[in-house]
Amino acid sequence: MSNLIKGKATICIVNYKTLDFTRLCLRSIRKFTKYPYEVIVVDNDSQDESLKYLKSLNWIRLVERRAAANEPGGGYAHAAGLDLGMENCITEFFISMHSDTFVRKDNWLKDLIYYFGHDESIVCVGSGKIELIPKWRILLKKATDFKTFKRKILREPDPVGKFRYYNRTICSLYRTDILRRERLSFLMNRDKGLTGGKQLYFELVDRGYKTVELPPSVMGRFIYHLAHATQVVNPQEFTLRRKTVSKCHRYINKVMSSDIIKSILEDYSLDE
Repeated sequence: MSNLIKGKATICIVNYKTLDFTRLCLRSIRKFTKYPYEVIVVDNDSQDESLKYLKSLNWIRLVERRAAANEPGGGYAHAAGLDLGMENCITEFFISMHSDTFVRKDNWLKDLIYYFGHDESIVCVGSGKIELIPKWRILLKKATDFKTFKRKILREPDPVGKFRYYNRTICSLYRTDILRRERLSFLMNRDKGLTGGKQLYFELVDRGYKTVELPPSVMGRFIYHLAHATQVVNPQEFTLRRKTVSKCHRYINKVMSSDIIKSILEDYSLDE
């Protein structure tokens, strides 16, 4: 494992103009994490109050990333930020976490790392999309997903894996040495429309490594995730369907009104 620090994890968060969410994400990590860890925050040239806040924290490693000329933003910038975080990682485990992901359970990291066990061929632990809606609605959604049904019946080709499962980077744990040994990047196949980390996951599986695919209901015991929150709070830069924006606002209100989140927001000592 070369010179990586064994028994320790690096949590990497990419920030882009999400002060309230990033602050809550970081505070929740500090409140609930007992496993040895450090936090790297990669700021994607926010130039706003969120960067000012990050500079005030002495318990994180802040990496300021500048976009190249004519570089696409959005998902590309996020994946590039994760790559930069991984370059700066010096620990056995690397954890990708979105700034709109919040920890909700004590010892969450220790419990998730437990899934690696002593099997060093297990390289990634994570889950798919986490839905903040009742289970019956998720089942109804799947039952009425006629596009997916049609695609499977007609056996439509999926050459780049657009519809293939992968552990999402909202909260995904990796063995750092394997990602480096295999020369994997979160930017792989971004030019083909795949989201950050998707091709990386495919490569791990296709090269024979084991992964742990947790049901979203299990991952949801450890974290909240507000999908599309970054885009919703920056409408001048991102375009979303009105329905998606409305749904996201409902999720945000639900999570923010929970007792766990309220207690974290009121605890300013978590910044110190």
